Amino acid sequence: MSISAALTPRMRGFAQYVCRALAGSLVLALAGCNSAGFDFSGSGPTPSPEINSAPVPQVQSQPLSSPTVGEVLGTGPVRVGLILPLTQNGAPSAVGVSLRNAAQLAIEESGLNDITLMIVDDRGTPDGAAQAAQSEISAGAQIILGPLLAGEVREVGRIAKSAGRPVIAFSTDESVAAPGVYLLSFLIESYSDRIAEYAVSRGKKSFAVLAPQTDYGNVAVGEFQQAASRLGARVIAVARYMPGQADGAVPEIAGVAKQIDALFIPEQADGMSAVATALTSSGVKTQLLGTGVWNDPRALRLPALQGSWFSAPDNAGFNAFAQRYKAKFNSDPLRLASLADDAVSLTAALARAKGDQAFGENVLTNPSGFNGVDGVFRFRSDGANERGLAVMQTGVGAATVISPAPQKFAGS
Repeated sequence: MSISAALTPRMRGFAQYVCRALAGSLVLALAGCNSAGFDFSGSGPTPSPEINSAPVPQVQSQPLSSPTVGEVLGTGPVRVGLILPLTQNGAPSAVGVSLRNAAQLAIEESGLNDITLMIVDDRGTPDGAAQAAQSEISAGAQIILGPLLAGEVREVGRIAKSAGRPVIAFSTDESVAAPGVYLLSFLIESYSDRIAEYAVSRGKKSFAVLAPQTDYGNVAVGEFQQAASRLGARVIAVARYMPGQADGAVPEIAGVAKQIDALFIPEQADGMSAVATALTSSGVKTQLLGTGVWNDPRALRLPALQGSWFSAPDNAGFNAFAQRYKAKFNSDPLRLASLADDAVSLTAALARAKGDQAFGENVLTNPSGFNGVDGVFRFRSDGANERGLAVMQTGVGAATVISPAPQKFAGS
């Protein structure tokens, strides 16, 4: 089987994006990509995730003589660190295991020996993350993937910056993003922008916001207000409440219900039942708007949310990934497991294109972006990201796409 045939369609998509990003100045890298049989004509369809029907090669271990750290997957010449919360409070972490398994799946599906992945446990603490980063850099890691939580990302970013190594982390806290510390996660800001833009495009011009007094709520409220202002719309009321106490804030929304076209509620799925009950009791009836955390059975089944709109990644790519994951590990992946799969797949494609020189800012911030499990994404120079998100509508306990995610970024 040729190298090209061994790649999954999504890995070919990563490689095509990578090679196009390098085309302007790295002729040798392009030649190397073409030798693998990749198509650079740009005339083919946009790559999308699909289930790989080819046999899955087994992960090979790094030779014992090599000074690696942690669990080692792959045998490639480019060393990549992966920092995960494999344990928390001394016990195994389901989140860490799901991320780790997704990383293994990405290595195996690549069919290439492009990278050596070193997986180190941060124990769910900033100190653990700092120790993991130092050990991986000492072992020759050219880039670090992870960690998951904001406090750990700050520590890893500090150490990686002093060593001149980039980081692709999984935190949803945009405040930890920085030049050289890129966030691959689903950012609250992107959700808020997308749903505001869609609502305005459907003629909604006057909004209210009902939000919990949480970090998530604070960021979502601020971003939604800014987005509405940019779009020429108004936010005429913002009602806040302590988690679980939405009934105390809903009367404020009821008082302006006749003046608004839609109500934005950046609440988690497990908090939406109490919010829905309070809205029903107060007789508030308007178009409800939410974020991707509503794409959860606990929210989708609520009668009060039927017909609501929320922004989220399209489910198709993740569903295909989840089938491959379950076939391999006999369990379902957590929703954020796709982040580890995308991070490892991307670094493998970059390493194939240009070895250990492929992680420069000009490559990682390619304006055309990359195509992953959850659609197109790109890193900004400040470390935040932009994602192609869909808008979905709830109905009968499920969600349907009413505004598809873009297949590429404008101007790319």
